[in-house]
Parts: sequence; C-alpha cells; structure tokens
Amino acid sequence: MHFFKTRNILKAVASGQIIPLTAVKDEVFSSKMIGVGYAITNHDGYIHAPVKGIIDNIFPTRHAITIESESGRKILIHMGLDTVELEGSPFQIRVESNQEVKEGTLLAIIDLKKLEQAQKDTVIIVVSPGIFEGNLLKQNQEVKIKDSCFEF
Repeated sequence: MHFFKTRNILKAVASGQIIPLTAVKDEVFSSKMIGVGYAITNHDGYIHAPVKGIIDNIFPTRHAITIESESGRKILIHMGLDTVELEGSPFQIRVESNQEVKEGTLLAIIDLKKLEQAQKDTVIIVVSPGIFEGNLLKQNQEVKIKDSCFEF
C-alpha cells in the first residue's frame, strides 16, 4: 500500500510584493510560531482566497479569516498588524462562515487609508497553523492573485 503526502499550494491572496514571514514586523509571525506561509505588502486592499475550501471562521474584529482547505488544512489570512484594535472598521468582509470558496474568491476589502491613519502595517499574512515546514515559491517580487506562492 502506498501513501502519498498531499501537496498543498497556497496562491497569492492579493496582487503585491511577496515577502518571507521572517520579514514581517511581528515576532509571532516572523518566528513562525503559528506556522509557515508568506506575506504580501504593497497591495490594493482586495483580499482573495488562496485555496479552494470552506470559510471556517471570520474573527469578530474582521481582521482575520480562516479557511479549511479541501485537504483539511486550516489557512489563516491575517490582515495587517495590530489591526484587532480597530474593531473591524477598515474591513468589509465579502464571505460568510461555512461558505464554499474557490481560489481567487474575493474575501475582503480593506480600507487602506484607515489603516494608514491608524498607523497600522498593511501587510497580509497567510499561514497554515501547526505546519512548520514548507517552501516559499516566490520571494521579494511582484505577484498577482492566484500566482502559486507557497507549498507545504
């Protein structure tokens, strides 16, 4: 009997500059304490699903969304740093809990001006909690929605 490891690919959640988690200015993410993944800076505020799956959780403060992928992996999309303090005001969520999504489905729109006025970092962080090994497929370059960015 052969067992094959399921290969998971995370697509770009936004068009912008992809950076490694180690470059994120938050130790919880940069140290990969939660898990591995990637981050995007210099984006337009339109956030899309990186995988096909089901919306597992929308945080009450709307700054983060989790998706359960078809392979059963949880994917966390965290919008900005320290944005929980803004109590959801910059985030328009376009999906609902338990909704099926495809790669590229619009999840949220961020009012980047509100984040900048509040002096919050606009980085988008995408991680798979509990997964500690993976490969960044692109680094320090421009990516577009649905480009393959990370494999685990």
